[in-house]
Amino acid sequence: MEQKPPTHDQYQSYQQAVEEALQEFPLLAGNQVLRAAALPPPAEGEIPEPLRSAMRYSLLLPGKRLRPVLLLASYTVVQSDWQHALPFACALEMIHTYSLIHDDLPAMDDDELRRGKPANHKVFGENIAILAGDGLLNLAYETMLAAPMSTEKPTQAMAAIREIASRAGACGMIAGQTLDVMLEGASPSAELVRYIHQHKTADLLTAPVVAGLLLAGASPDQLTAGRVFGTHLGLAFQMVDDLLDIGGDALAMGKQTGMDAARGKITWPAVAGVEQTRLDAQQAVAKATEALSPWGSSGIFLCDLARQTLVRAK
Repeated sequence: MEQKPPTHDQYQSYQQAVEEALQEFPLLAGNQVLRAAALPPPAEGEIPEPLRSAMRYSLLLPGKRLRPVLLLASYTVVQSDWQHALPFACALEMIHTYSLIHDDLPAMDDDELRRGKPANHKVFGENIAILAGDGLLNLAYETMLAAPMSTEKPTQAMAAIREIASRAGACGMIAGQTLDVMLEGASPSAELVRYIHQHKTADLLTAPVVAGLLLAGASPDQLTAGRVFGTHLGLAFQMVDDLLDIGGDALAMGKQTGMDAARGKITWPAVAGVEQTRLDAQQAVAKATEALSPWGSSGIFLCDLARQTLVRAK
């Protein structure tokens, strides 16, 4: 019998809360519609079809919900009422989902599968997929700004929103994605691959950690530790992702493998080789957990989560 990691139940609690909140999100409620309804147009304040269905389709595909879990777990380091941070956790999943919809487009990575299901543009068409990504990105910020915590603790909430926006933006995740697509076929270098990994992946894993701490009113030392943890966790996560693209199980991952080499992507194995990438991922996880050592038992969940990155299959 497979032994569950000690963090399993806590992870499940966070994940279930996020799943339920996303399922019940008022603006996205309803059954899937592939074509727009006949006139008259939707009522003011409603999302038109098939945009609503396209947004809901990708947002509710089965996933780890890692980023929202990271936000809720980081909040819990300081405060116990983590349910108050749920709108921000859901918003992060919206931002992550928007990025995946756009990543899969023919003009980007041209993937037909996402989480074991047809990519959004294969179901709804490229035009609606683009708009679904745009819709989720904007809905994320609407959700955070409308959250009760943004009224009750505006300074903390605005700091968290700014952290998320900057790390998801043109100098963060989008910057990494830009180099990722523009440098396909270029000669790989350690400097380039680190920049791409830092921004394409690590920024959107650091954002939830720091945002969760900000929402909870963490100290400057805790915020510094959170940034270091998130950065090294993100680097390790992308290194493992690169390795899984080489030797992972496509069925388990829910997407095609071998695509990085086929497209000439700049990856960590392309620079350092497979074995050194494994060692570098282990070292990155070690640095991540070391950053939280002053937290004692409060950092156990996040440290265990980082270690699980090394053995993930998808």
